[in-house]
Amino acid sequence: MAARERADPAKTREAVLAVADWLRDDTRPAPDRGTLGTAVRLTARTLATVAPGASVEVRIPPFVAVQCISGPRHTRGTPPNVVQTDPRTWLLLATGLLGVTEAKSAGALSLSGSRAGEIDHWLPLLDVGEN
Repeated sequence: MAARERADPAKTREAVLAVADWLRDDTRPAPDRGTLGTAVRLTARTLATVAPGASVEVRIPPFVAVQCISGPRHTRGTPPNVVQTDPRTWLLLATGLLGVTEAKSAGALSLSGSRAGEIDHWLPLLDVGEN
């Protein structure tokens, strides 16, 4: 995968469907790092496409960080508005299998800054169904 592959909707859906069974049931074997990374990167870049801007930074280590949501642009140092989570939680949020409020309450999602909560308006990014 190229370092800056664009978030093609068909590729994004395909990447997420490749991990969907694991998202629905965490007792299933985790996907390999490459498969997981592709799904995380493409969904994060999809968010940056549908919510363009640079006022909120979304971090999903170790795979990607994107800036999104219109407003004051951040250019240096620590961003004032940061959303951070692990890859599985991010994909659960991106697919609507978990809500922002639930993820934050469980301690799986960190929102810092006055604008970070606006991420909720842009999620989910795609639906993988209940199966």
